[in-house]
Amino acid sequence: MANSLKGYNTMIRLAVVGLGKMGLSHHAMINAHPRVKVAAVCDAAGYVLDVLNKYTGVRTYTDFDAMLREVELDAIIIATPSSMHGKMVKAALEKKLHVFCEKPFVLDTAEGDEVTRLAKQHNLVNQVGYHCRFVGAFQEVKRLLDAEVIGEMTHLTAETYGPVVLKPKGSTWRTQRSAGGGCLYDYAAHPLNLLTWYFGMPRGVGGSVLNSVFSAETDDEVFSTLYFDNGRSGQLSVNWSDESYRKMSTKITIWGKNGRIYADRQEIQVYLRDATNAPEGYQQGWNVRYTTDLTEPVDFYLRGEEYSSQLDYFVRCIEEGRADDNVNSFEEALATDKVISMLIADAAKGPSVLSGDALPEQPQQRRKKGFFFGGRA
Repeated sequence: MANSLKGYNTMIRLAVVGLGKMGLSHHAMINAHPRVKVAAVCDAAGYVLDVLNKYTGVRTYTDFDAMLREVELDAIIIATPSSMHGKMVKAALEKKLHVFCEKPFVLDTAEGDEVTRLAKQHNLVNQVGYHCRFVGAFQEVKRLLDAEVIGEMTHLTAETYGPVVLKPKGSTWRTQRSAGGGCLYDYAAHPLNLLTWYFGMPRGVGGSVLNSVFSAETDDEVFSTLYFDNGRSGQLSVNWSDESYRKMSTKITIWGKNGRIYADRQEIQVYLRDATNAPEGYQQGWNVRYTTDLTEPVDFYLRGEEYSSQLDYFVRCIEEGRADDNVNSFEEALATDKVISMLIADAAKGPSVLSGDALPEQPQQRRKKGFFFGGRA
């Protein structure tokens, strides 16, 4: 297969693997793309395949390897359970296919390192479905941070809440740590991916809590402190058992020496102490811009513009041969997976200081001995 279709007047031949909620969404959007032909679909459920074959005529497979052998493809979308990603991504890359993989990327970071190297070796476009990077408000946060509008960041909060697991119930692949990874991989991955985009990898994490509310096998809420260079810090707060939210809601708040940025799916709010170096349209004090004003229209709308935008971006990267210039690359997603691994390791350690531990002298005690914070009294 050609690594790039640049200069060719041809359709991209693509397969969709995994026809659950996200896979069917991706199929609907990419099937409507004017420069893509869905050549095959693959899933374990025969009923879904029968319906698609009957009404669209697309070639259907239950055997992933057989599909790769028999169908001429340029690219593939993988939307299977997370535990299957690594093996399938590797097989597709070895067939020289450009790969879009749903998030989370992998549950094993060693596996992620291997396929990231393979994608680079073959110069193939590689992308992971962190759709928040295509939300207008979150993109504007990145633009303002790069312009240093609020000055040096001092602290941040990253939050995601939603009503996924609201009572004890039978297990699904999403609620099994070995298959889907629970709230940590399915929900917390989104704000973490935004933070690694904005600030890079944190140098450490602490006080991590992975707590079960209703799930028997995995976490339903995640809390942690993230430590960045130069004393900067952040708080992560995520809960997918929160019935007070109608649907998933991700929020980012960032404090800097010159102001504050808040953003969610709908809008970005910016407070500036000094607007001297602010972009056009921003002034001292409060500024509000809405996602609808920050988002380019898409050809096919389903669930939100960001979902179509990320797939169109994948297509354009293939057409333009931009294997090394992808905002949502495997390498970017792997950074998120590595932070998740840090959280798991930290949570397993438990509290760093216990109530019965020997504690250092308190400032009040030092003052009694003739000291105060500025030096000797």
